[in-house]
Amino acid sequence: MAEEVKANGALSAQAEELKTQGNQKFKEAHFSAAIDLYTQALELVPSAILFCNRSVAHLKLENYGYAEADATRAIECDPTYIKGYYRRGSAFFAMGKFKQAIKDLKTVCKIVPNDRDAKTKLATAQKELRAILFAECLERETPPPLNPENIIVPDSYQGLHLPDVVTESWVVNLMQEFKDQKKLHKKYVVMILLRIREILSRYTSLVYVNIPDNDEITVCGDVHGQYYDLMNIFQVNGRPNIDNPYLFNGDFVDRGSFSVEVILTLFTWKLCYPNHFHLTRGNHESKNMNKMYGFEGEVMAKYDAEVYDLFSNVFCYLPLGAVLNNKVLVVHGGLFAQDGIKLADIDNTDRVREPPESGIMCDILWSDPIKLNGRHPSKRGTSINFGPDVAHAFLNENGLDILVRSHEVKEEGYEVEANGRVITIFSAPNYCDQMGNKGAFIRFKGSEMKPKFTQFSAVPHPNIPAMNYARQFMFS
Repeated sequence: MAEEVKANGALSAQAEELKTQGNQKFKEAHFSAAIDLYTQALELVPSAILFCNRSVAHLKLENYGYAEADATRAIECDPTYIKGYYRRGSAFFAMGKFKQAIKDLKTVCKIVPNDRDAKTKLATAQKELRAILFAECLERETPPPLNPENIIVPDSYQGLHLPDVVTESWVVNLMQEFKDQKKLHKKYVVMILLRIREILSRYTSLVYVNIPDNDEITVCGDVHGQYYDLMNIFQVNGRPNIDNPYLFNGDFVDRGSFSVEVILTLFTWKLCYPNHFHLTRGNHESKNMNKMYGFEGEVMAKYDAEVYDLFSNVFCYLPLGAVLNNKVLVVHGGLFAQDGIKLADIDNTDRVREPPESGIMCDILWSDPIKLNGRHPSKRGTSINFGPDVAHAFLNENGLDILVRSHEVKEEGYEVEANGRVITIFSAPNYCDQMGNKGAFIRFKGSEMKPKFTQFSAVPHPNIPAMNYARQFMFS
């Protein structure tokens, strides 16, 4: 927000110093450290400005539920503090709660009518709400399926042509083409997507993967459109093949500006080694996330709406999780809002749809672990946070040793919790070109199924920044 409005009440000298330190950490993009400092200051003085500062730090970490709660507390401390309404409106917008966002942003614009940021967000929230209402009222016929036979490749096209059988050497050549910032023709993109959908449609929602005693599998977390870091994973750990299987645990797209290259590379490796290259769905393999965080805009820039719609359809066929050697469950987000969920319940979940707002599918894609026992409101405003006791109970009831999940940036690329039984793995180093975190992946040997971590740093990429295709106004 452009205009700063003073909150009522003064901070103590100690609280003021903690706020200053928190502001410095925020400027350095150490948002978790900033939150800790603001929290310490709030323990001394419950101040509107401190709640609001913590709110914007949570926004940066995509903790939209916490951001909304802090902004609400800022308003409760000082109902005249306009930045509280702005931050809460921003949090509501990021959660897709456009009616609530519009109400708060109207309050801001009424008091500060010349604030450009608030006016832009308000207009966009109103536009999004109109689009949703229009889509609900409009009865549309399903468009005819894309037929690659009707897509002509011109003689001037100098790129790769898709073979009947995708081989390792062809995928390696494709990766080099993408590294050189060349495009695969639309016809072949459509063919890849149709072939992948056919493979994925054969799976149930939970895939069981067997790793022989002397073999290993690599599990990677979020990649988020960071194509050059994906290439580095294969450089560090070896390319996929029958003897070097992989599992990528969702959030392949959005944020990074090379999401098309990432997802097509992953899909072609899947075509090459369908039984040794595994993909599970993340919360960003969904239309509402893709609209806000860049994948829709990127596909529209590089291809067109037909290709984007086909991507969205194929994402719905991705499995929700994988079980490795009946010991390790791999899902993108985490566990459930209710007790008693069995692996069979996951397996029987209808996944071929956009993620719902509650239930097994929602929780698998959205929930997060915390260190406090029990279940608690989600920091994201969707699903829950679950404690070590919930994790232990679920794993014990289902005969599992470990839960591996992703979904959260970690400074070291991974984090181990719940006495070693909950692991977060995140494979997008220097997330969004600003977080400074390491990336990591895990290897499991079949005979042991004990995690071995490898960390790696970000590598250079072409001068196209992260979030280039995202809706920038959301993150101000």
